[in-house]
Amino acid sequence: MSLRTIETEADLAEGAAFLADVEPRFAVVLDLTGTLPLRRRPDGFAALLDMIVSQQVSTASAAAIHGRLAAEGFDRAERVARAAPEELAACGLSRPKIAYLRAIASAAPDYGALRALPDKDVTAALTALKGVGRWTADLYLLSALGRADVFPSGDLALQEAARHLFDLPQRPAAPEMDAISAPWRPWRAVAARALWAYYRHIKGREGTR
Repeated sequence: MSLRTIETEADLAEGAAFLADVEPRFAVVLDLTGTLPLRRRPDGFAALLDMIVSQQVSTASAAAIHGRLAAEGFDRAERVARAAPEELAACGLSRPKIAYLRAIASAAPDYGALRALPDKDVTAALTALKGVGRWTADLYLLSALGRADVFPSGDLALQEAARHLFDLPQRPAAPEMDAISAPWRPWRAVAARALWAYYRHIKGREGTR
């Protein structure tokens, strides 16, 4: 069982070279964007919290809400589990997101065990949690666990970047993105980083935190 991960800039460079070879338009992207960011973060509850906060809001709004939560200590599962809903709402969380985060904190998944599981099993474990869908599970695999062949096909910024790069008539939905990204295995997570960087280049703003 291979659990290839992206840990260093050398890993990114290897993946980027592969992508430029199989899809020349990635060479153009990499010339425009320069060195790709690692986009790694520690795994665990705080990573899931950040991803839940980021659902369906701008990156600026997500950063502001996350900052208020962290200032109150609500980036720790035990604090969220004990918090009153009004305390979390005061930080800017919606009612559904409060319910999701309290459920995840109470479920207390074994984050350490996820590190040794194949991608599909991590996805199954995470999506069993309230409020965690494929997009959140994919982001966790990509940024918290560093898996090299994960591609968040439902991410709107990736879809818009792909539409622009491949001159598509409309933004591709998740199933089409799955098909588009298939030739980029086993480095689809590097492709995601490249497309996020390209999105920033063409739009002048971040597509994801």
